[in-house]
Amino acid sequence: MGSIRLNKVSKVFGEMKVIPSIDLEIENGEFVVFVGPSGCGKSTLLRLIAGLEDTSGGTIEIDGKDVTSEAPAKRGLAMVFQSYALYPHMTVRKNIAFPLKMAGEEQSVIDRKVAEAAKVLNLTDYLERKPGQLSGGQRQRVAIGRAIVRQPTAFLFDEPLSNLDAALRVTMRLEISELHQQLGTTMIYVTHDQVEAMTMADKIVVLNRGNVEQVGSPLELYSRPRNLFVAGFIGSPKMNLIEGAAAASHGVKTIGIRPEHIAVSTTEGAWKGTVGVAEHLGSDTFCHVHTDTAGTLTLRTAGDAMLKHGDTIYLTPDERRIHKFNNEGLAV
Repeated sequence: MGSIRLNKVSKVFGEMKVIPSIDLEIENGEFVVFVGPSGCGKSTLLRLIAGLEDTSGGTIEIDGKDVTSEAPAKRGLAMVFQSYALYPHMTVRKNIAFPLKMAGEEQSVIDRKVAEAAKVLNLTDYLERKPGQLSGGQRQRVAIGRAIVRQPTAFLFDEPLSNLDAALRVTMRLEISELHQQLGTTMIYVTHDQVEAMTMADKIVVLNRGNVEQVGSPLELYSRPRNLFVAGFIGSPKMNLIEGAAAASHGVKTIGIRPEHIAVSTTEGAWKGTVGVAEHLGSDTFCHVHTDTAGTLTLRTAGDAMLKHGDTIYLTPDERRIHKFNNEGLAV
């Protein structure tokens, strides 16, 4: 089992409330991603669950048991950090085996569990190498292997891919997702990268200044953001948020429209605009269009769209896809 429940959990450092009060339920086997901008409290929340920080209030339950006062080692969790924290003088085999050795496991058990973890992570051929002889992705897999052999109730990942280059991050993202499918163990993953959140999560927890703005599936957050913060944070490129006359015609303070939900024409449309920067990415083209009515908008079009700087075009939002937000920034 691996269900985790937070009941009014808070964290205060001196005068500063890092996490005012959070209620959250994580079901057994879920892949949950904490996402938000730097300083939003996501890593602090993960450390509270792990027991690496003391709570200022509230309770934390794992499989129905109150572990708020339990030491990290007694919570049955395994944490994978941003830094690999491997022992450079030890081989891959010894690094993965280290927590089992510290726990006093028999050598036969250690050998079996290390072999199983190495097979899952494609590290079998590297067991006798030392960390300095591995790539960044391989070192991160060793760190994950060290967590796997403990057979934890849940895995906690604290921005594990941020030290890797872009291409390797994509590869490791797929590998961690595949690992979750194989193991079926609860995973909590912290990232500031909403693309990672969207592609990996069963459930996303969007945090802002220590508060939970919205919890839901990636598609739910993308299609039905609860407020302006979630609307502007989830999605790449982010949602166009428009105020003024264009919003007033819909009877609200702000309207939002995704870049892919805007039709483009060279002859007519709701908003006349001038193409600024056009980013050609192969499969897609992102155009930044300056309009008098709706401000500067981001438009997502086909990769072979023949739009260039200075072109005059007309934009029309899909009325069915317009998001409306009131004066308090809440979806209506």
